[in-house]
Amino acid sequence: MPDVVPPAFLVDATCDPVMVRVEGRASFQNSASLRDFMSEMRRQGRTRFVMDFKACTSMDSTFLGVLAGAALDLRKTGGGSLVLCRVGERNLELIQNLGLHRLLTVDAGACETCAGAAPAPVALAPQGKLNELENARLVLAAHENLVAADEANRAKFQDVLSFLKGRVDQG
Repeated sequence: MPDVVPPAFLVDATCDPVMVRVEGRASFQNSASLRDFMSEMRRQGRTRFVMDFKACTSMDSTFLGVLAGAALDLRKTGGGSLVLCRVGERNLELIQNLGLHRLLTVDAGACETCAGAAPAPVALAPQGKLNELENARLVLAAHENLVAADEANRAKFQDVLSFLKGRVDQG
């Protein structure tokens, strides 16, 4: 049986660009911590991000929607960059099928890293388990980001969007 990489986001916020290494499965279960980290970095004025996907085993649409939201936020607030590097074939296919390659940069080459002796990346603290309503809001916002990134995604996620809007409206 192959080794299973536990999901984690390893970050180095001292770098410019901010480095994020995605390990294991990137999904709705762990996307909130990445969303919150990137939002905090943006509040601190950080605008350049590089994400290393070499150890990412898979991604779901919520995670991809969180990435789309970060890229849309960078565009809306005056620029910056979000670069995905060492993206495997299957993950690249997912990114392209949702049109995200037009919103952020996918770099097939080596990841840009900090020069000099940068500290070892630290793992983002896992988000406490979201309650059902918070989870529905996260997943809804992520899928709305995917539609904002590419209108063709509306048809792909119309049932998810309708269900989640109903759930959020119920409170």
